[in-house]
Amino acid sequence: MTTGAESEYAETQSLFEQLAIDAGRRIMDVFRRDFSVLEKDDCSPVTEADHAAEKVILAGLRAAFPHIPCVAEEECAAGRAVPELGGAFFIVDPLDGTKEFVKRHQDFTVNIALVREGTPVVGVVLAPCSGRLFSGRPGHAEAMKVSEDGEVSERHRITVRPKQEPLTIVASRSHFSPETEAFIRSIGTAELVSVGSSLKFCLLACGEADLYPRFTRTMEWDTAAGDAVLRAAGGMTRTLDGAALRYGKRNQAHDSDFANPNFIASTS
Repeated sequence: MTTGAESEYAETQSLFEQLAIDAGRRIMDVFRRDFSVLEKDDCSPVTEADHAAEKVILAGLRAAFPHIPCVAEEECAAGRAVPELGGAFFIVDPLDGTKEFVKRHQDFTVNIALVREGTPVVGVVLAPCSGRLFSGRPGHAEAMKVSEDGEVSERHRITVRPKQEPLTIVASRSHFSPETEAFIRSIGTAELVSVGSSLKFCLLACGEADLYPRFTRTMEWDTAAGDAVLRAAGGMTRTLDGAALRYGKRNQAHDSDFANPNFIASTS
């Protein structure tokens, strides 16, 4: 029997998938031609693809759910005030891995998530270049393929795998730190896979990897969608003290709003 919450989450998931696909097509329009790169106040790059994708996503979310606030990377970077979040909010990274995008690498993603009471409950991650789409809501995670014209195929359920020996550890291509290297050495024998953006969470969710340690700075929009997919597939993301990674962090004494502490994502 489907409950009201389950039906609501399924409808939200479906909307996220379509918005991610629409945003991904805008991104690929830019990716296939020459484009300019600007620098934000934090010295990170931004392109017209980031802005075009965010515009598509926010328009769709605000039309469908005008009562739910949105936290979006580029709006925050531009200094737009974030409303009071309440118990639920959307969090959007329209182009996670802009550095990869600028270098013409293909690991960048579109990320959309719904957070309730600090927990990411619905999330969608699309890798526009490969057409891999990962989608999750409580107890139900899926992977699928998206064609260049936006058609979805090969939809199937995914779950995390039991930990295997040697472990497969995914790490950031652009943010590999001494702390990450030390953690990997502490594991002993392990296979290391370098991949950009929130795809690291998704490799755990679909049973292709076991651990994702992150010891450099991330923001909530970098992680929420992938984290939601991972949790839906049976995994978890925890801070170094073992607590579940929380969302909606504001007025932090040690860091800016929505900044994450170090964490480890795992299949259990």
